[in-house]
Amino acid sequence: MTRKTPPYPKEFRAEAIRLILEQGLTLREASERIAVAKGTLAGWVANARGPNAQRALGSRSVTELENEVSGLRKELARTRMERDILKKAGGVLCQGIAARYAFMKAWRGQYPVPLVAHVLEVSRAGFYAGLKRPPSQRAQEDERLKVAVLATHRKTRETYGTKRLLAELREDGWNLGRDRLARIRKELGIRCRQRRRFKVTTDSQHSLPITPNLLEQQFTASRPDEVWHGDLTFIATDEGWLYLAALKDQYTCEIVGYAMGARMTRDLVTAALKMALWRRRLAPGLIHHSDRGSQYCAEDYQAILKKHGARISMSRKGNCYDNAPIESFWGSLKNEMVHRRPFATRAEAEAVIREYIEIFYNRQRRQSRLGYLAPAVFAQSYWRSAA
Repeated sequence: MTRKTPPYPKEFRAEAIRLILEQGLTLREASERIAVAKGTLAGWVANARGPNAQRALGSRSVTELENEVSGLRKELARTRMERDILKKAGGVLCQGIAARYAFMKAWRGQYPVPLVAHVLEVSRAGFYAGLKRPPSQRAQEDERLKVAVLATHRKTRETYGTKRLLAELREDGWNLGRDRLARIRKELGIRCRQRRRFKVTTDSQHSLPITPNLLEQQFTASRPDEVWHGDLTFIATDEGWLYLAALKDQYTCEIVGYAMGARMTRDLVTAALKMALWRRRLAPGLIHHSDRGSQYCAEDYQAILKKHGARISMSRKGNCYDNAPIESFWGSLKNEMVHRRPFATRAEAEAVIREYIEIFYNRQRRQSRLGYLAPAVFAQSYWRSAA
């Protein structure tokens, strides 16, 4: 005798159809969930969708449920697009109508214009009218400014922030404010290079005489050649280290003397000192400040200083802030030039560093503490006013 499978209750069939039509399950997924053959489920769904389908699923027909699901899916897709638009718009909502129209123009290929206009709360008609309208005078000026800003950014070796770049542009005849320049730099994606940390190279483990600190971090010179700051640093090349000794004038910020070599010796710092003395012809009373390195404590080096009537000052042990002016120069040199390129030979590094000091740093690079003038220009202004 053949055993018949008992019929499924009406409520059970209705729930199975809901799984497929309302929750979007496939026949296979629904079959695995409720343990009913796929063929049986397909028959139930076909009957529910047939022309004689009645309101078997509660008070609504299957067609009504399908329409509702379709509407909900469209609404969900629209909501997701609105969310994405708000994410991408960001600060545009805090700006004017022109910025919102610019955003719409940039993203109209990805999002419908009516939807973007609704999210940004602007008029579609105004947007389309703006596409036909020629750029305003300010917009045209901004485009010309962008060319000038980009050219000046490259001319200054991508090292200037907004303040120094503004001074450079005004010197070239451009009349604009700091906020406008900051906005244009942001639109162009311009950023000046950030500084890195450096390690100390001072060898203070020696028995040579040490002199007291005459400055006590009071970096307030009143004239050129009143205070010089000396120090050593190093630059990596494929041949090995290249050492650089330099002397910086505290008042004008000029590098008045420098020397480079393969060894960190007293001859190196002496060569830098002799260059400075040959260039400046200083009067007695100069304060020469350095760290406690053995090169600066050497008797022959200090003898040259005393011969020219200079007073010798040295930093406290392990305190780089006592020699901050020259440390600032090392930071600029390495951030703006050394760390931006590798050097195959010491000779190549010497040529690049010499060009940076003589052409860019001393004669072109604007400094905020000098009223955004280059050191050489500031020194010339001082001597003209003193004459």
